[in-house]
Order: sequence, then C-alpha cells, then structure tokens
Amino acid sequence: MLGEGDREDLRRLSRSSSVRAGIAQRARIVLLAAEGATNTAIAEQVGVSRPTVIAWRNRYQSKGLDGLLDAERSGRPRHIDRAKVIAVTLTPPPKKYGVSHWSSRLLARHLGISDHAVATIWREYGVQPWRARSFRFSTDPHLEAKVVDVVGLYLDPPDGAIVLSVDEKSQIQALDRAAPVLPMRPHLIEARSHDYIRHGTSTLFAALEVATGKVTAACKPRHRHSEFLAFLKQIARAYPDTSDRDGDGTGEGAGLHLIMDNYAAHKHPKVRDWLAVNPRIHVHFTPTHASWMNLVECWFSMAERQAIHRGTYRSVHDLNTKLRAYVDGWNERAHPFTWTKTAQQILTKANRKKTSNAEH
Repeated sequence: MLGEGDREDLRRLSRSSSVRAGIAQRARIVLLAAEGATNTAIAEQVGVSRPTVIAWRNRYQSKGLDGLLDAERSGRPRHIDRAKVIAVTLTPPPKKYGVSHWSSRLLARHLGISDHAVATIWREYGVQPWRARSFRFSTDPHLEAKVVDVVGLYLDPPDGAIVLSVDEKSQIQALDRAAPVLPMRPHLIEARSHDYIRHGTSTLFAALEVATGKVTAACKPRHRHSEFLAFLKQIARAYPDTSDRDGDGTGEGAGLHLIMDNYAAHKHPKVRDWLAVNPRIHVHFTPTHASWMNLVECWFSMAERQAIHRGTYRSVHDLNTKLRAYVDGWNERAHPFTWTKTAQQILTKANRKKTSNAEH
C-alpha cells in the first residue's frame, strides 16, 4: 500500500540518474510490490535476494519514503581532521623529506593516518599535488590593441581581403630508426626502436588561409630573415593581385593580411623594407608570448602528429618530400579552423587580477 502522493516520488527516484543506485533500486522494489508482484518475482526482476525485497518493503511500510534512505552506520564516528589534511597538503613538505610536493603515502605517514584516507580526502576536495601546469602573462604594452586586431581578422575580416596565418616550424629532425619499424598487426600496435640516427634538420614555412584552410608552404634549410623574405615573395606570387601587372606583389588592389608572431626574422630591416614597397600586404603581429593566437599553429600540431612524429627519414630530402606530400594531401581535404573566442573573452582572462595596491 503506497502512501498518498508517494507513487510519483517513487517513480522519480527509480528513474533519476542523480540519486544513488541503491535508492533507485529500493524505489523500484516498492513500486513493483504496489503493482502486486510477488517477492520472488521482484527479486528476480531487480536482481536482489528475496529477503532484501522483504526488508525494504517492511522499511517502507514502517517509515515511508524516509525508510528507503540509509540508516546511520554503527561504530565510532570519523576522527580524521579533514581540514588539517588539506591544510598540510597545501603547505610545502618539510625540508627533511627532500621532496617538492606531497604524495599520499608520505603525507599519510607524516600525519599518522592511512594513505587511503589521504587519497579519499584529496579526491573529495579536488586536490592533486602530483600535477602542475605552466602559465605566462603577456607583458606587451599593446596587448589589447593586438588582440582586438587579430581576433577581428578571424571573426570579421575586411571585405575582399585574404587573411593568412604565417609562421615557421623550425628544427624538424630527419630521424631514421636504428632498426626497421615493425608495422601494426591485429592485436599488435606499431613498434619502433628507441634509438635513432640524425640526418639533419629542415624548416617548414607555412601560410594558412583562414577562410578556406588551404596552406602555402615551403621547406628551407634554415629560418633566417632571408628564408622568410623568400617565403613572403612566394606568398605574394601565390595570391597575385589582378591589378599588379608585373606580378611582384607591388599592386594596391585586394589586400593580403598576414598574422605573424614576434620572431626576430619577421621584423628584420630587409623584411620591413620589402613590406614597405608592397603596400597591399599588411602585417598583424600577435601579442608577445601569445603565438597561440596564430591559427597556423593548429595546422603545425596536426602535421607533427599525422606526418612528422612517426616518420622515418634517411635524409633531409626524404623529410622534405614527406612534408610536401602532407601539404598536398591536406590541401585536397582542407577545411578552415573556426575561431570562437571574442577579443573581450581573451582580454578578461589575460588581464591579471590585482592582489595588492602598491600606491602610497
């Protein structure tokens, strides 16, 4: 016999994904009993023993919905000072231990409790002493203006303009494994020897067209200003201006907007001189320590994971051939990378909160 209004509450508990599984199971037992099912049938359907069904039916009859909750456990109450455990965790370990951070076993021995208790408390409070991350704040005095400028090109480019994200991936090593790579087989992953032979390095210059994802690339032996200037001229040829009869990029028609980081080669006097006589090419620099705002970095990451990292190369020529093949394959299936963060969202996170006022 169900109490008044209990049926809906029991159905809600039996279907809820936010309550403990045991409580949902007990609610199903009571509902099935109210529908006239026998104890044996309920036990088989719910997956418990018949005495368990009888026990929860009796608990409900005597205490209602409250009877389905867990009773107070017997035994002495918990005596571990959880606040103390967290406080000690957030304090550097004593010098006598010679460690930089606590482990659950070391802290447990230090406090005279079990390491299981320490691990449980850390999990409850979301404390992870074994993890660390790095961060860096941009000190660029023109941070706000540069963020607004670059994000504006991503989200709302000028009419008729072509926006390119330009950078270079330097020091790509042509590594050959000391033993042949063992290919993947059923139930076996690809295997390679740990030792390798170096055959030199290459630099991959790339310009990612933001609107389409197409990449213009070049492989160079080094990444000085001379190689970068040659790549800029390649970009100008790849995106010719219809009003530029000479084809040297000096026209003033449709603009090319290049997003670049603050690498010294990008600001070399010879590069600046060439840009000065090519007025249709406009350069937009990301803030210092914010090269992550350059979308071509996403493409470099994919190239590293999909083509470079697991490759074996007997020469720099082999490496460059592989890089060019990857660029060609990418351009056949290219897709744009969608920028989602607004300038205000980035600036809100980039600007540090003041923790003190030094003015007197």
